Amino acid sequence: MNEDIFERSPFFADLSPKQLALLKPLFMPCSCREGELLFEQGDVADLLYLVVHGEVIVRYKPEDGPEIVVARVKPGGIVGWSAALGSRHYTSGAICAADSKLLCVRGDDLRRLCRQHPDTGVIVLERLADVIAERLHSTRKEVMTLLKQGLIATVCEP
Repeated sequence: MNEDIFERSPFFADLSPKQLALLKPLFMPCSCREGELLFEQGDVADLLYLVVHGEVIVRYKPEDGPEIVVARVKPGGIVGWSAALGSRHYTSGAICAADSKLLCVRGDDLRRLCRQHPDTGVIVLERLADVIAERLHSTRKEVMTLLKQGLIATVCEP
């Protein structure tokens, strides 16, 4: 994968050459075909993925309802953040909606970097927090839409 992907990705923007040198060896290139599963909800959470090209759909299956699409992650987005948070299992599933190029990093490696290099770790954690906050905001919109559709369907049933 092209080296300048790190310079073009918003996740790595404005990092010093030293910080990039710490992060680059941790991220491995990965290519996935359309329809390929990255992980299922409940799988062991070991990898965090940065979407470089393509699209990944994040799906959640509540115990008492149908599976819902909670996000469509485009280039620059992140999936699998359960791994970075140290969760044992993914709380949702992810599948490629198109042929995709990703960078993946082991959650353990990312957390180790944060402990060993706190200045770089703070930046990485802030960027992860921004991505998570944005995802939760958009997920709220998706859930509200589903709730409204369910309410309308219930009210309109004969």
